[in-house]
Amino acid sequence: MITLNTENHLVSAAVLGEFTITDFRELEQQIEFALKFNGKTSLLVDLRDMLSMTLDVALEELRFTRSHRGAFEKIAVVTENTLQQWEALLSNLFTDAVIEVFENEDAALEWLNA
Repeated sequence: MITLNTENHLVSAAVLGEFTITDFRELEQQIEFALKFNGKTSLLVDLRDMLSMTLDVALEELRFTRSHRGAFEKIAVVTENTLQQWEALLSNLFTDAVIEVFENEDAALEWLNA
């Protein structure tokens, strides 16, 4: 399950439980909407309550990130999971955005709004 919110140039997503391809498609639509109406945007992804991710999500994430290389200003990933932290940092190879990993949402929002 995913919850989404868009405010100005920031798309926020929180993943709860299993992250499925349906959830990712919702995130893609929200991002496309924000890009269309707000231009370059930032992204906050909260993975603290994510239990798992399906393989098709991982592949779609890679495809989407590559096709939107210059669309993001900043990407903040909130997680305490070491594997998710490494995955987020490896995403730097596929985007022009600055990616940072945080353990709490307040610090991530402060960085995004700086």
